[in-house]
Amino acid sequence: MLKYWSIKKYGTKLLPTLEKRYGKQIYYSAHQIRATIYQKDFNPQFLPLGYILFLAPSEISTVTASEFPDLDIAQYKKEILDYLESKSYEGYLQVLQKAS
Repeated sequence: MLKYWSIKKYGTKLLPTLEKRYGKQIYYSAHQIRATIYQKDFNPQFLPLGYILFLAPSEISTVTASEFPDLDIAQYKKEILDYLESKSYEGYLQVLQKAS
């Protein structure tokens, strides 16, 4: 259950926290996302999810390749979506489906 709540927190609280800290933006930098996750009590295990949600799509591959070299980002996104579907989740994280 901890995994579900950690992921859900990314979908409900990360954007408002980023906006409060850095103002409204279309995308946030890797540094802004990473700093917010570590400083505001988000589970850092799901940092790649924060990148998928709020980093410019053109930067996701570069950032994840340097920080998580063994992570297949497409597979990671699929696993998160499958997990949320198994929990019948409906909320902001459904934007992941559109970004596929």
